[in-house]
Amino acid sequence: MFTQWRFVIFRCHAVASTIVCRFYSANTIRIRDAINSQKVGDQLKIQGWVRSIRSQKEVLFLHVNDGSCLQNLQVVADPSLHDRKLTFGSAVQISGALVNSLHKGQNVELRASDIRIIGSCDPLKFPFKIKERHPVEYTRQFPHLRCRTNTAASLLRVRSEATLAIHAFFKDNGFLQIHTPIITSNDCEGAGELFQVELAHKEKKQNDERSHFFSVPAFLTVSGQLHLEAIAGAFSQVYTFGPTFRAENSQSRRHLAEFYMVEAEMSFTEGLEDVMKVMQSLFKTVTDSVLSQCPEDVALFHKHVSPGHKEKLDRMLQNDFKVITYTEAVHILKSCSHSFAFKPEWGSDLQSEHEKYLVQHCGNVPLFVTNYPYNLKPFYARDNEDHPNHTVAAVDLLVPGIGELCGGSLREDRLSLLQSRLEMAGLSDVYHWYLELRQFGSVPHGGFGMGFERYLQCILGADNIKDTIPFPRFSYSCLL
Repeated sequence: MFTQWRFVIFRCHAVASTIVCRFYSANTIRIRDAINSQKVGDQLKIQGWVRSIRSQKEVLFLHVNDGSCLQNLQVVADPSLHDRKLTFGSAVQISGALVNSLHKGQNVELRASDIRIIGSCDPLKFPFKIKERHPVEYTRQFPHLRCRTNTAASLLRVRSEATLAIHAFFKDNGFLQIHTPIITSNDCEGAGELFQVELAHKEKKQNDERSHFFSVPAFLTVSGQLHLEAIAGAFSQVYTFGPTFRAENSQSRRHLAEFYMVEAEMSFTEGLEDVMKVMQSLFKTVTDSVLSQCPEDVALFHKHVSPGHKEKLDRMLQNDFKVITYTEAVHILKSCSHSFAFKPEWGSDLQSEHEKYLVQHCGNVPLFVTNYPYNLKPFYARDNEDHPNHTVAAVDLLVPGIGELCGGSLREDRLSLLQSRLEMAGLSDVYHWYLELRQFGSVPHGGFGMGFERYLQCILGADNIKDTIPFPRFSYSCLL
């Protein structure tokens, strides 16, 4: 007996001064690369999962996918290679020669010389059936398996590409990435309900000191903003991109208990326009990159999940975002003939129905709403010191079909005004460190946060935010 070792060949290619490295195990190739290959006649090996199987008297047809792209690779084989365990959903390794295909919609196919079953799959017990388009409400019941459906797989590729594009945007614009903490002692006042962090004991007694791991109450973060502000005291442009948590008891299509947030902070700002400019540029640049890199995956959503959404997205990208003040927004809402469940009044928060109407009223392009009432925004929003309507320099970005996508503001950099507001809220002791940021080299600064899953909803047209994340967490549901 001996162990057969598989050697990995490491190849590096210099492309435009960038080193691109790829790993090859023997002559194994990804299906995306096989489909795009020009090397007809090459002997190669693929690994993946069977998406369809059709056995005829003289030929066996398989469609195999490994997740690298939406399109399947057609495999043609002699019927003698058909094993009874070769079924829909089974994992396979197939060797053969790449040949030109006579079938429409594909340039090449693999003529198999060997088919090895790596993992069998009982198609009768497998919850997804061959050639059947399952509703997202059904696939959501199987978070551990739904990535094997076309819709979920496309979402994950888009999600990955959007993540890369976001990091590239900030890097190209001189931002420094900061890993802000997930466990925090501040609650980023006004950002949402909190999950408190405690030790779990099998026999935990009431007021048991062992449950308090930290010297102060600790929470899962609702925002990295305050930590970014601290770093922005030494670096003029910073951002973070990570998980955030809100303990809101909501079953809506727009809320999750765990989601990802893109947050940026800029020092030496001259006005709210500086923040809005980065918001718009981020949205358009990242979306252009996703459309360029994942055209088939986005098209799947626009064709089967949200027909007609492509035209809406094109309109968002081709037009500048519009800007109105909160006061103008309330005037529009009060002047229209539409009947709202929540009556719009100056000083009250805009509801989702108000946000969607405003976007529609302004031509179904993204809309900035600025200068919110002083009492609606958290203590860190910069006081406009205007009368009689007392407002702050805050902005929300509203997008078609979703409502609020981004929220931001100029931060209050004047120590006396910030201290006064914290004292009124009884928070001076808790945020003493935040006041110190205004004592040592403070500068005008501002920033914003963008919900990543809402962004995906916006560009793909996904109706429910639970279908934009691999393992959704929301009230009364934490599967896996």
